[in-house]
Amino acid sequence: MIPIALTIGFLMLVAVAWLTYNSMSTTRALEQKVAELEEAERLRGELENQYNQAIAELEGLKGDNEQINALIDQQKAELAVQKNRISDLLREKKQLDVALGEIRNLKTKVAEYVAQIENLRTEQEQLSMENTNLVQERDSLTAHLQNKVVENESLNMAKAQLVNEKEQLSKAVEVGSVVKVKEISVTGQKVKKSGKTATREKSKRVDQLKVCFTTIANDLVRPGTEKFFIRIVNPKGENLAIDDLGSGALVNKKSGEEIQYTQMTEYDYMNDETQLCFLWNPGVPFQSGQYQVEIYNKGFLAGSGNFELK
Repeated sequence: MIPIALTIGFLMLVAVAWLTYNSMSTTRALEQKVAELEEAERLRGELENQYNQAIAELEGLKGDNEQINALIDQQKAELAVQKNRISDLLREKKQLDVALGEIRNLKTKVAEYVAQIENLRTEQEQLSMENTNLVQERDSLTAHLQNKVVENESLNMAKAQLVNEKEQLSKAVEVGSVVKVKEISVTGQKVKKSGKTATREKSKRVDQLKVCFTTIANDLVRPGTEKFFIRIVNPKGENLAIDDLGSGALVNKKSGEEIQYTQMTEYDYMNDETQLCFLWNPGVPFQSGQYQVEIYNKGFLAGSGNFELK
C-alpha cells in the first residue's frame, strides 16, 4: 500500500503544482491585460487632452488674416486625421507603443504648426510694414512730383511772361527804330516830248506821279541804309503795283497782314531830315478821285497822306 500511496501522493503533488502554475500564469495574463487597458485608457485621455489643447491653441491664433485662418483650418483637419489614426492604434494591444509615439509626434507637429503660423504672421507683418513704407514713399514722391509740377508750371508761366516781355520789348525797340516821315506830297505830272515835265491835276493829263517825303531824325537808329516802301492806293481801293516796275509785297508787322507796295527806295540815313522823291510811271491812264499813299519802314507804317486827281 505504501508504494501506491506514495504514487498517489506524488501525482497529487504534480497536479497541485500544475494547477498552481496555471493559476499564476492566468493571473499574470489578467494583470497584464488590465495594465494594457489602463495604459490604453491613460493614452486616450492624454490624446484627448493634447488634441483639445492643440485645437484651442490654433483657434487662439486666428484673427483678421484670411490666409492664416485658412492655414489653421487646414492644420486642424490634419490633426483630426492623426487623432483618428492614433485612436485606431489604441484599440490594438500590440500598437500601444506606436500610439504613444504618435501622440508625442502630435505634440511636436502642433509646435511646428504654431511656429509656422507665427513665422507667416511675422512675414506678413513685415510685408505690411514694407507696404506701408512704400505707400508713404509713394505719397511723398507724389507730393514731391506735384510740387515740381507746380514749380514747373510757375517757371513756364514766368518764362512765358519773360518771353512775352522780351517780345514786347523787342517790338517796342523795333517800333522805336522806325524812321518816321513827314511832309508827304504827291504831284501829277505830264511828260512832254522834250522830256520835261509839267504839273497836272486832271487824271487824263497825268502820265506819272511824283511822290516826295521828308525823313525825321531818330537818335535810336544807327546810321546806314534804310529802305522805304511806298504804297499807293487808287480811288477804287486797289494797290498800284507792277512787278516789272519794282513792286512787291511786305508784311505789316503791326497787323500781320501781307500787303503790296508800289515801289521801294533806299537811302543812306544819317539821323537827319532829308527829302526823298521817286517817280511812278505805270504807262496806263490814272483814274479820277482820291488816292491814298502810305510809307513803310522796317514793316511799320512810317507816315501816310492822300492826294486827288480830278
